[in-house]
Amino acid sequence: MASRSAPPPGLPVGQAPAAGLRTSGALRPGELPSVHDALLCVALPALAVCPEHGQLTGHGLEGVYASGRRLLARCVLRVAGREPLALQARQAAADRAVFLSVVRTAGDTGPDPGLTVERSRSADGTERITLRSSVGRHLRIPVEISLGTDLADLGAVAAGRAGPELSASVHGTGMRWTAGDGRSASVTADPPPMDSLAAAGLLRWEIEVAPGSARTIELRVRGDRPPGLPGLPGPGAGRPGGVGLAEARAEGDDPRIGELLRVAVDDLRALLRRDQEHPADVHLAAGVPWRCGPATAEALWAARMALPLGTRLVVTTLRALGRTQLDGPGPESGRIPGPLRDAGPFLPPRCTGIEATLAFPTVLSEARRWGLPEQDLVELLPTAERCLDWLRAAADPHGFVPDPGPAGPWRAETQAHAHRAAVLGADLLDACGRPGGDGWRDWAGALRERFRAEFWLDDRSGGRPAVALAPGGRPWTQLGGWAAHLLDTGLLGGGRYAPGLLDKAGTEQLARLLGAPALDSGWGLRSLGVKEPGHNPFGHRAGAVRVHETVVAVAGLAAAGYEKEAVSLLKGVLDAAEAFGYRLPEMYAGSRRTAGAVPAPHPAACRPAAVAAAGAVHLVAALVGVRPDAPGGTVALYPVRSAPLGAVRLSEIRVAGEPFSARVSRLGLGMAEEAADGLQLGV
Repeated sequence: MASRSAPPPGLPVGQAPAAGLRTSGALRPGELPSVHDALLCVALPALAVCPEHGQLTGHGLEGVYASGRRLLARCVLRVAGREPLALQARQAAADRAVFLSVVRTAGDTGPDPGLTVERSRSADGTERITLRSSVGRHLRIPVEISLGTDLADLGAVAAGRAGPELSASVHGTGMRWTAGDGRSASVTADPPPMDSLAAAGLLRWEIEVAPGSARTIELRVRGDRPPGLPGLPGPGAGRPGGVGLAEARAEGDDPRIGELLRVAVDDLRALLRRDQEHPADVHLAAGVPWRCGPATAEALWAARMALPLGTRLVVTTLRALGRTQLDGPGPESGRIPGPLRDAGPFLPPRCTGIEATLAFPTVLSEARRWGLPEQDLVELLPTAERCLDWLRAAADPHGFVPDPGPAGPWRAETQAHAHRAAVLGADLLDACGRPGGDGWRDWAGALRERFRAEFWLDDRSGGRPAVALAPGGRPWTQLGGWAAHLLDTGLLGGGRYAPGLLDKAGTEQLARLLGAPALDSGWGLRSLGVKEPGHNPFGHRAGAVRVHETVVAVAGLAAAGYEKEAVSLLKGVLDAAEAFGYRLPEMYAGSRRTAGAVPAPHPAACRPAAVAAAGAVHLVAALVGVRPDAPGGTVALYPVRSAPLGAVRLSEIRVAGEPFSARVSRLGLGMAEEAADGLQLGV
C-alpha cells in the first residue's frame, strides 16, 4: 500500500530565514501560509504569487516561481523616491495580474496625483511597468527597482525556512544570482538601466515623460542551470500549449454563468502539466500552490467533468495513470498506486490509488460517449480491463471493496465508485466486443442489494446511508457531502443514466437530506452536517464545502428529478463563485449563510484547483442537460426544467469531436443549435 502523504508534499528543512526577505518564521508541521489575499498568476510550471499592492517584498510566498523554485522574491518599485500608492489590483487572466497605483509629483497641486503607474505581471516572470503622466509639463522622474531572490524551493518557502538572500551581480542589462548548486536566475530590463548597484540589487533610470504620454519598463525573469542538473527551466518552458480544450462559452439572463465558465476554462488551461518523461501527454495539476505534482485521482475526476471541452485531456490523463498500474501476480495486480489522504476525524485515511483504479473504466466509458477516437479506446481498454480484474480480486465475499486495505473499512463512497465502474465497465466491454459484460452487470446488481441491506440505516425520519462499515459490520453514521457520490451513476447510451446504488425510496430520502439546512449551507454542500459530532465549518472532511461534492450533488439530484434541492445547491455555489471572483477554491468554510456575509476560504485550499474549475464546466453542462452518445449517433438535452437562471446558451463545447451549441429557454425548453453532421438530436 502507498505510504501516507502529508500536505504539502516535500516540505524540506531549509536554512535560516532569508536575510533581507521578510518571513514569518518556521511554521508548525502541516501549517500552510495563507495565499487567499494574494493574486496567483498561473501557467504551470510557472507561478507568480503577488500581494494586492503589487510589490514583491519576499514576505511569505511572494515571488515568481518556475518548476517549484523561486526565481525572484523581491521586486520593489520606487518612483521619485517613494513607493507608489496602491489603488487597485485585478486578475486580468489566469496567468496575469494588473496593479494600478499613483504617485504625486513635486508640481502637483491639490489632492490630484499627476502620475499613474500600471504594473502588469505574468506567471512567466514578465512584468511591464508603465508610467503615464497627466501633468501639463515635461517630467524627469527617477525610477528605482530593488531586486532580490533566494532561489529557494517552494516547500522551504512555505515552511518559513527559505534563504538566505543571495548576493547579486550585474549581468547585462540587469541582475544575476547564483546558488551554491550552480543554479542561477537573472532579470533583464528594457530599456537598460542607467545605473546598477549589485550590492543592493538596485536598477536605476531617469525617465522623461511628456504631457499626456507614457513610458514603459519591461522586466524579464529567467532561470538557468549548469549542465547535468535537472529541472530549473525558464518560467515559460514546458507549457503544454494547445491541448484541445474547447473555447466553451455560456451566456444568458444571469451573466454570472458566463463569467464562471470563462474563468474555469482559463484556469484549466493554466493548470495543465506536461509529463516530463512523455512530453506528448498532459494532465491537470490538482491545484496551486500546494499540489502541482503527478497525475492523481483528482486529475482524473477533473478530466471527467471537463469532457464537454473535449476528450483529449481524458486520454492523456488516463495514459499517465495507466503507466503506473501495477502488474505481475498477486492481489495488487491491476491497481493504480496512489498516496493515502486524510478522510476526516472519524475514518482512517483513504487510498487515492483505489479511487483512481475504480474511476479508470468509468471515465473511459463516458469519454467514449462524448466521442473518444477509436484508436485511443483500443489503446486504453486493456488498462481498464486490468482495473476491473483488480476490482473483482479486491472485493470481499460480500462484494464490498475495502479501502485502504483488506482490513477495511468499507466506505460507502468506495462502493459507489466500484458499482459505477462495474456498470460502465460492462457497457464498455460490450461495446468493444469483449467478454464479461453480463457478469459485471450481475455483480453490480448483487452489490446494490447488499448495499441497501447493510449500508442503509433505518430511523423514524426515513433513514440514512452509513458513511462506512467497520470490521464486524459496525456502521459509522456521520452524514455529509460524501453521500452525493451515491447519486453519481454514470452515462450510458441514448442519454440514459446507469442504475444507482439506492432504490427510488432511498434516493428520495437522500435528496431530502442533501437539501436540508444541516447539509445545504447556502453556499454549497457541507462535508459533514452541522448536527453531527465533530462538525467544524473549516474541517476539510468535517464541515467545509467541497466544490467537487457539491457539483456531483447538483448533477445527480437534477438527473434524478429533485430539482428543488439541486437548484438550491447550484445557486449557492454560484453565489460563492461570485464572492471569490469566479475562481473557486477547492473548498471553503461551511458556515451558515447569513445576510451580507461572504464565504471564507479554507486556509489550506488550492486556488485555482482542478476539481473546482472543471466542476464549473460540469455545472453548466448539467444545467443545460447535455447527454451525448456519439457511438450511437445521438445527443439529447435534459435541461433543468425550472430554468433557475432564466435563459441560458452554451456554445463551443465538443460532442463527437465537433462544436456543439444548445439553448435553454426561460420555460426550460432545450434546443440544439449546432452539432456534428450525422448526430440525431433529441430533447
